[in-house]
Amino acid sequence: MSLRNQLNQVLPDILPANPKEAIKGTELIRLVRMRLDGNYSDASLRYHFSIMSCDPGSSIAKVEKGQGYYRRTAAVPALAGAQELLSMTQGRLDDFGSNQDAVDLALLRVKKFRAIVNRWCEINGRYPFIFRDPFQATSPMGNLWKFPELMLVDWEGAGEEGNGVLKLKQTLNLPPFRLYAARLRIYPNIHTFREDFFQALSSSVWANGGELFYACAIEDEALTEAFRKLNETFGIGVTSFGLSLEQLDDLPRPAHILNAHPRETEALMERLDINRVAAAHTRPHLDWAALDAIRNDTEEINKLFDWLNLSLEQGQPSPHYEDQ
Repeated sequence: MSLRNQLNQVLPDILPANPKEAIKGTELIRLVRMRLDGNYSDASLRYHFSIMSCDPGSSIAKVEKGQGYYRRTAAVPALAGAQELLSMTQGRLDDFGSNQDAVDLALLRVKKFRAIVNRWCEINGRYPFIFRDPFQATSPMGNLWKFPELMLVDWEGAGEEGNGVLKLKQTLNLPPFRLYAARLRIYPNIHTFREDFFQALSSSVWANGGELFYACAIEDEALTEAFRKLNETFGIGVTSFGLSLEQLDDLPRPAHILNAHPRETEALMERLDINRVAAAHTRPHLDWAALDAIRNDTEEINKLFDWLNLSLEQGQPSPHYEDQ
């Protein structure tokens, strides 16, 4: 087996998912060499680390500013666990019949859009947490009404630099953050927009607010007006990102979007035509009774609050990195 093939096998088990815990080259060489067949020089291993880290499809990524390597986000999910993505297209795998190409295309589009939403939210100071477990292929369809695809955490002025805002809020007895449940859809449809909207409403009842994001533009004025009227009554925010299906297909792979350098990210954001159709209404408190009703349905609720508590203990927010 070639050195690259061996590295593709062993690196995912060695590399950390969090870039802040990146392993420096010398230490990575030591760890990798223990699991390789063959006697390879340090120079050869460093060369392969460097080349592979430039490949968006490989498992190794290099820290942008600093030293070290970490595990790149998976580029394409396995179909067995793809319901979480296909839920964003108002369908299940069965709806595509035997058309494997259509399944692959749908998966790639929604994965790209979720990656774009992640980066956009991060740039705008909203920390995303992805719900996956409730949307596995074997999960009940009712979960689409109970859980959002993303939970967006707005720390309202408390940045990663540790500027003392969290401590000040605790002193003043103010909420340290607000949670917004986000539902993601590819394109608006006059026949399904109410289902999209009320799924977003239902999955956000325990949060401070809810958001409905569309990848494609909302061009129908009647549909825009319908969303605004629903927003007046129920408070769900509606935003379109202005991408066509062709533009979605032209975007880089999801892993590349998530790990893009600042200039690449800036170029990606320039492709968006954000249209805030209606702003989300904010409730002052979380609905703890509604939260308790679903808390036992998935461990990810506990993971969400463990992450939030960690940031509070540290006195500053930090992005959420998945263990995969």
